[in-house]
Amino acid sequence: MEKISLFDYLGRKAGPELGLKVATAAGKAGVITETRNISNPAYKGTVKLYPKAFLDLYFRNGLNEGATGKQLLKG
Repeated sequence: MEKISLFDYLGRKAGPELGLKVATAAGKAGVITETRNISNPAYKGTVKLYPKAFLDLYFRNGLNEGATGKQLLKG
């Protein structure tokens, strides 16, 4: 399963507020995330990686912190 960062998915910085919302929704939905250390001129640190399918659900179908996400992830 392809896992990508929010930056890779959005093509821009997500910022801490959106990052927290996505991480919270992923946790509620039981999504397994990974981390990756990066270092470039703009940012040095750890980023979370999410399954692309989860990010598609989150951004295209309105999956947010108000939903459990489990029903949406199953179909």
